[in-house]
Amino acid sequence: MTPRPSTGAVRTDVEVAVVARDGRCARAIVAAVAALSAVLVAPVLPPAPAAAAVPSYENSRAAPPGPGYSAGHGPGHGGHHRSSYAVTVRLASVSPAVLRRQDGWLTLSGTVVNDSRHRVTGAHVGVRTGRAALGTRSGLAVAAGRTDLTRADGEEIADHTHRLPSLAPGATRGFRLRVPVPMLGTAGAGAYGLTVNVARADGAVLGLARTFLPVYPEGTAYEPLRTTVLWPVTDTPHMEALTLRTPDSVRPVFRDDALAAAFAEGGRLRRLVETGARLPVTWVVDPDLVAQARAMADGYRVARTPGATDPRHTTAGGGGRAAAAWLAALKRAVRGRDVVALPYADPDLASLARGGRGGDALAGLLRRASRAGKDVVDRELDTDARADVAWPAGGAVDAGIAAYAERLGLATVLASGGTVARLRRSSGALVTAGATDDRAVAFGERMTALTYDTTVGSLLAQSRPGAGVAGAPLRLRLRQRLLAESLTAVRELPYAPRSLVVVPPRRMSAGAARAVAEAVSEGLGAGWLEPSRLEVAAHDPEPGQLREAGGYPVALRASELPARSLAAVARDQRRLRTLSKVLSDPGRTTASAYAAMARAVSMSWRGNPAGARAYRRGVSRYLSASIDSVRLVPKSTVTVAGQSATIPVTVDNGLQQDLTGVELRVASSRPERLGAVDRAVGVRASRAVSRTVRVRVKAHANGPVRLTAQLYTSFDGKPWGRPITFTADVRSVPSGAVAFVAGGVGLMVLAAAFRLRRARARGGEPPGARG
Repeated sequence: MTPRPSTGAVRTDVEVAVVARDGRCARAIVAAVAALSAVLVAPVLPPAPAAAAVPSYENSRAAPPGPGYSAGHGPGHGGHHRSSYAVTVRLASVSPAVLRRQDGWLTLSGTVVNDSRHRVTGAHVGVRTGRAALGTRSGLAVAAGRTDLTRADGEEIADHTHRLPSLAPGATRGFRLRVPVPMLGTAGAGAYGLTVNVARADGAVLGLARTFLPVYPEGTAYEPLRTTVLWPVTDTPHMEALTLRTPDSVRPVFRDDALAAAFAEGGRLRRLVETGARLPVTWVVDPDLVAQARAMADGYRVARTPGATDPRHTTAGGGGRAAAAWLAALKRAVRGRDVVALPYADPDLASLARGGRGGDALAGLLRRASRAGKDVVDRELDTDARADVAWPAGGAVDAGIAAYAERLGLATVLASGGTVARLRRSSGALVTAGATDDRAVAFGERMTALTYDTTVGSLLAQSRPGAGVAGAPLRLRLRQRLLAESLTAVRELPYAPRSLVVVPPRRMSAGAARAVAEAVSEGLGAGWLEPSRLEVAAHDPEPGQLREAGGYPVALRASELPARSLAAVARDQRRLRTLSKVLSDPGRTTASAYAAMARAVSMSWRGNPAGARAYRRGVSRYLSASIDSVRLVPKSTVTVAGQSATIPVTVDNGLQQDLTGVELRVASSRPERLGAVDRAVGVRASRAVSRTVRVRVKAHANGPVRLTAQLYTSFDGKPWGRPITFTADVRSVPSGAVAFVAGGVGLMVLAAAFRLRRARARGGEPPGARG
């Protein structure tokens, strides 16, 4: 039966006969009586007599709420009910998750919350199951989105209800139902709709929650679904380019200490590793996260202000032990499992491929970083990770993204079925993937696309159940939906071999991870799922091609890293190359900066433009501060006494290592009076010290002369930093030297006059007259 939904208002009928057109007084009295009656009885929803419970499916939609009801919280609040319902139903547990036997009991528990402004009385909690198993995955989506009771929901199971006490506005009550399995009416394998509703005796529906009940009787022998589950271990970058160097160690600097909580007991990353350790999954690891954990375990600093450029303005980090324990747990978890090392810091391939010159300029950096990232993963986790897998945002692939991935040495790309078409071997026509047909597709000579299930991926991305009791309803709903999806996929073609690739979101929540783990474990235990390795899923690809008709998704385009940001990172890369040429041991400084540049184009910044901008600017400020820390100390006047002398110029080296690869040049504004003997003087300075460089000069006449000092890089002769200008006051130059200078000037004048006279005698024009 379909109970009629409660409108939330108590109606009082008053029959009145009006005998005159001007009977205003009578109508006013009647209206006042009706209003008073409504006020007196409205605060309570009274139970209707039992005789009013008449089966009816005539109106399957709930009526609009009456004036006395506040709106509910909607599906996102865990109730999975219409916003007009008076109560929220949160289903917290279904046991067993999969029915295997036709005897025993199904136990359900949860809570009911009165969201209205009125007291609820005479209500009970009941359960219904669908009349038949859902036949297709599209049918699952329709059933999950339905908010009203229909005939497909079946009848409420009699004599197995939970009577609720009177509920005041805002009150919460728990419930527990035990239903004999034979009374559920489930016959045959498949996913059945399961509805828990709160209703009154008159059939008015006050609230409901939906989920699915998978049934797989013992002895069922469907072809198992070969299932490959990827288990991403990634996070937002936290480590800066900045480091604090001491004579004995190098301490990396982190923007914040958020990873300490994520690595600790109960943290997201810790729980992710603990949950995945019990499953036959393929681990997908960001090498940068492993590198950050190792840096924390060895000792690190935390900036007082994110993006700071002075390593002295930091404090000691407190997550070293948690990071070391997490690394050890991850190492144990991946032993004997497939491991994929993503490109270092998980770069945003789509943004880079579509980012113009900036993306092109960074390809070499990312390729080198990825090779180093595999070494980090292999060393820290004692494994031989696969490092040729590309994972573009949303699984959207076009020709440009595929080409960029190939430039980074990536031969396999995780792709959604909507962007890849396979060649049907029977007809030769290109077709898109089905709801569950996750076969590898080869396009080009060296690129393979491994298509994954976008429906499951969307469910995991949209549902982020929290930890503890608060996340139980969402976690349960996600688990049962995943079970229903996989079982229905098997039931669509029960005796045909099929594949399923599950790709969760990069930053999968601990609650979603638990739901996936429970669903996979239940499916494996029942027998309709069969674990498969990534290399098996990617084996023997079918020919196909990328689909270009729809273009790149607009929603993904809107969240890309801007081309100007990529260009800024590329400029920083060029500046870092210059900085590396003046350092005695460039690898010690540039390694952290190059890694930070890779983090600046990470996929984790999608949807967080402010965070991406702040991180990139922090790297840029670090480079600017490093370059500016090698400078000439300004001066005003020096005295040159005598014909030959040396002029001292001070070079300040604020870097944390020795300075080499620069030279000092001094130019004179009056070289005929004072000139530099040394064209260039090499500069060497220990870390964090100032060094005085002496430049030899030769004076020819007394008086002031303006000099300009400038640092240049030795390897390419380009200016470094800002020049300084000062005055050299030449004194005590011998008179002979002055006469020599004067004589030289006189000879030059005479030579010019002689040339002019000869030219005129020949009737020609003076040199330089034609232009």
